[in-house]
Amino acid sequence: MTDPVLEIDRLTKSFGALCVTDDVTVTLMPGECHALIGPNGAGKSTLVHQVSGLVRPDRGRILFQGRDVTALSQHARAQAGLGRSFQITSIIPEFTALENVALAAQARAGKSFRFFRDAGRERALNETARACLGQLGLGDRGDLVAGELSHGEKRLLELAIALAGAPKALLLDEPMAGMGRAESATLTQTLLGLKARYPMLLIEHDMEAVFTLADRVSVLVAGAIVATGTPKEIRNNPQARAAYLGEATA
Repeated sequence: MTDPVLEIDRLTKSFGALCVTDDVTVTLMPGECHALIGPNGAGKSTLVHQVSGLVRPDRGRILFQGRDVTALSQHARAQAGLGRSFQITSIIPEFTALENVALAAQARAGKSFRFFRDAGRERALNETARACLGQLGLGDRGDLVAGELSHGEKRLLELAIALAGAPKALLLDEPMAGMGRAESATLTQTLLGLKARYPMLLIEHDMEAVFTLADRVSVLVAGAIVATGTPKEIRNNPQARAAYLGEATA
């Protein structure tokens, strides 16, 4: 039996009297896209923040490739191979696309940030950066200032930055946020091509993208998992349908 790449084991987190993560258990298997869906305020991003190391859980464990990483910093988890994208695009707009990706490759190599503006001029980092951009269809955009890219290209650039960190799994927090239908479709196909190599824990409100990409779907409501199953099982689950269809009418 194949072991999970990522195990979220009975994770619990409260802010004051508000429980935002309520005894959550989720696994991510090799080659899998496991999607987390649910209404706004369900605690999806907070859960991913705990997995990435941005927020410390109150109870529970996070295992990555069999190693307990619950107490590790965000940087240490990234070094271990947990890559992530954010709900809000996190690029350096005045740098070129190539420099943004080369900077991530530089961090992965453990080099100093003292001369980070020159990261894109180092041959090895340059080659890694161009390869990552090419994987995302941005091979001809490397010399453009990142702030001048379209919104969809910026989302792809952020994913290229994540790939430059040589991840063993990806945490994707609403990668389609702000995209039009055509851009979402393009990114969905890109992620389909990547998921065999990079297992993905995906938060996404675009249900078309979710049901195209996901092998399993978990529904989070008020901090708790109320259903987990295949896309077909979730489509046919009344509690799950109430959660994510209710989102559309809220």
